[in-house]
Amino acid sequence: MNIHAAKGDITTRTTAIIDHLKHLEGALLPILHEIQHEFGYVPQDALPVIAKELNLSRAEVHGVVTFYHDYRDHPAGRHVLRLCRAEACQSMGGDALAEHVKTLLGVDWHGTTPDGAITLEPVFCLGLCSCSPSAMMDGEVHGRVDAADLEALISEARR
Repeated sequence: MNIHAAKGDITTRTTAIIDHLKHLEGALLPILHEIQHEFGYVPQDALPVIAKELNLSRAEVHGVVTFYHDYRDHPAGRHVLRLCRAEACQSMGGDALAEHVKTLLGVDWHGTTPDGAITLEPVFCLGLCSCSPSAMMDGEVHGRVDAADLEALISEARR
């Protein structure tokens, strides 16, 4: 994952990813996932390349990138903290936890702390409704979290 790729490098690497995956039915989503894996986000410079290679409009590609919450249009921090925003988690105190974490980190949704350590993202269900509220740090899911649990996760990520 290289977040500082030059435009030409983005084009070259994006084209290689597309060439590898364009044979798939519904190739756009796998291509976007692979591009995000490669760069850590979906660079704006990749969108016209994808559109051209898949015979789509730039607007279609942009629409897909902005519709799905998993895609980023900018680099994330070294760690990504996702808080569940679904109804079950909200009913178990998720809103108050979210406000606490936003204050603790000093960022809003999709923001990254000034030190580049943590990006905060909302997610609309982690599948742990019976263990609400839930969070995910770097792909690891945590259920029945409270303020102390989240503070510990954040502290660990900043080390």
